[in-house]
Amino acid sequence: MCEDPARMNRPVFPVILSGGVGRRLWPLSRQCHPKQFIALEGEHTLLQATARRLDLLEAVRAPIVVCNEEHRFMAAEQLRVIGVAPEVIGLEPVGRNTAPAIAVAALEARARCGEGEEPILLIFPSDHVIRRGEPFARAVRAGVEEAAAGRLVTFGVAPDRAETGYGYIRAGAPTGASGAALAVERFVEKPDAARAAAWAAADGWYWNSGMFAFEAARYLRELGAHAAPVRDAVEEAHEKAVRTRDFLELDPGAFARSPAISVDRAVMEHTADAVAVPMEAGWSDVGSLAALRAIAGPEDESGNVARGDVVLEGTRDTCVLGEDRLVAVVGGADLVVVDTADALLVAGGNALPQVAKVTERLERAGRDEYRSHRKVHRPWGSYDSVYGGDGFKVKHITVAPGQRLSLQMHHRRAEHWVVVRGAARVTRGDDVFVVLENQSVHIPRGARHRLENPGAEPLDLIEVQVGDYLGEDDIVRFEDAYGRAGPDDGSPACRREDPPEAGKA
Repeated sequence: MCEDPARMNRPVFPVILSGGVGRRLWPLSRQCHPKQFIALEGEHTLLQATARRLDLLEAVRAPIVVCNEEHRFMAAEQLRVIGVAPEVIGLEPVGRNTAPAIAVAALEARARCGEGEEPILLIFPSDHVIRRGEPFARAVRAGVEEAAAGRLVTFGVAPDRAETGYGYIRAGAPTGASGAALAVERFVEKPDAARAAAWAAADGWYWNSGMFAFEAARYLRELGAHAAPVRDAVEEAHEKAVRTRDFLELDPGAFARSPAISVDRAVMEHTADAVAVPMEAGWSDVGSLAALRAIAGPEDESGNVARGDVVLEGTRDTCVLGEDRLVAVVGGADLVVVDTADALLVAGGNALPQVAKVTERLERAGRDEYRSHRKVHRPWGSYDSVYGGDGFKVKHITVAPGQRLSLQMHHRRAEHWVVVRGAARVTRGDDVFVVLENQSVHIPRGARHRLENPGAEPLDLIEVQVGDYLGEDDIVRFEDAYGRAGPDDGSPACRREDPPEAGKA
């Protein structure tokens, strides 16, 4: 990766941060299925694209991934599909922003190194788009060289527009060992429109990309000097962590005691050794629907961007993203329209920063649409709540090859399963039998039952639930391959087998 003697034989750990919830991309992004797990550009999700981008880097270890505990199986499965085996997936029991997450990675990287080895961390958010690989790799090589010399590196992106949603870096004279680094004069939080316009037109100003490089030990020392409560809480959470084959489960009580703070505020704004390495790699953090427009597709002659089954008539400068049905827009201008299976957003271009306020209102109202999509991804596959009414609900369930649901029962509902593709192995009471395509089975209320897919292809079935109560607390698990055994405890919907009924306050 780099031939500089100061850095040779230094273990380099990419760190993929995957803890965000993507509120500003609602309704595409939801708390249980945030933007890093969505394919916004091309066939791969943003998490997968981030992991595959590491192939451009030489002599780096497998990535350390840090994600929310609620997303553990989604992250593991998406990485498995593309053949990436991480060093470990660290699980945050509660979101505490980037400074604690990076501290987890720093402690874990040091624990995985031999005596006398001091690892270097490369910090990559999982929800960014980078379109040019070679400039990315070139900047990272310079960043590693600077980090090996004891500096804390932030990667800066030259602004191409006045953007009020990003933090900025004021960079000064060239410095450091790589020939590519600039001295950091100051970090500035999100500016107003006037200052953003001035900085976009001036030299020496860069967007703070949220990507970093530094020694693990140096980061922990700086964190102890400038944000000691973060370091203390994370060290305790890491020391008390439970390790399984794939996951590092941080101690919930200790980790919750860490302040919620970004790496910029905790360390980078205070250290005397920060440098910036410019990166001209077609970067975007896809942090808003306005930013999504730039990667959604080419513009037509009227400045429109459309994806999905979309018809535009007399429309200009409008972005329309359709998911699974026809969307027609007539006579609009400067709009963003996002249509999903359970929510439709129509926003004027100037109002896009207020999208996050919609999710806040939905959360306060107890609406599930802020939390999850109609189609919910589970460790064993997915289900889509197709239709429901008084006393019944209809789902389309897909079970991945070789996977199975928990052994469970319901006190107040019965279920009817119709297999439409594949073969299902069904446990009902003491009986275990196979249900083939175009066959059905009835699961009475109170019966212990399990659904499995023993085949090599996905299993699809239609489930009809009938009962006087279809809520979450009517699921009792007796055995589970994913660590969810026991009665439902009222935890967030993205941890549950079955989310609350859509639309209920």
